[in-house]
Amino acid sequence: MYIPPHFAETRPEELHRIISAHALGVLVTHGESGLDANHIPFEFDPAQGKHGLLTAHVARANDVWQRCPTGTPVMVIFRGAEGYISPNWYPSKHETHRQVPTWNYEVVHAHGVLTVRDDEQFVRGLVARLTRRHEANEPRPWKMGDSEREFIDGMLRNIVGIEIAVTSLVGKSKLSQNKEARDRLNAADTLKSRGNQELGEAMSRAE
Repeated sequence: MYIPPHFAETRPEELHRIISAHALGVLVTHGESGLDANHIPFEFDPAQGKHGLLTAHVARANDVWQRCPTGTPVMVIFRGAEGYISPNWYPSKHETHRQVPTWNYEVVHAHGVLTVRDDEQFVRGLVARLTRRHEANEPRPWKMGDSEREFIDGMLRNIVGIEIAVTSLVGKSKLSQNKEARDRLNAADTLKSRGNQELGEAMSRAE
């Protein structure tokens, strides 16, 4: 990934925030048939190992867990806030007319080594944790116990767990840090006024 120095994101807390807030990662693998990408919701534990541990599950019918056995190097891409930036939002554009459109975004590339966990107990615990997290804001959170045990057991048999021991996190936050503060902040305010609160707030915090 091309990262100009002013867009490099190296703060662990920011890298972890982006991963946690945008759990749907793109698992990128490479094998005999070439490149492949799978879109999977991940659980991230930054306290496991030097750079953290990613866990997820895939459909048993998805052959990624067979094509990429334990020990396979992989990459997972997590996309954070993003959006189009019009040059009209920069006050300096109206003075010099020397601005162009761009696209701002946050992204983290997690590199690591995959482990296949074809283990019912592991998968059951993972699904329970993912469910608790993503159901937390529901008035009556769904839990596996809401369904018949035989049904849940059958569903769990149809998925396989994976773990990725993260070896490095590479981050990029392209948030108009290369612009004048007034241009960046006015663009941030415009985004927020148009409903893209997340990117607007990220740009407001950027330096």
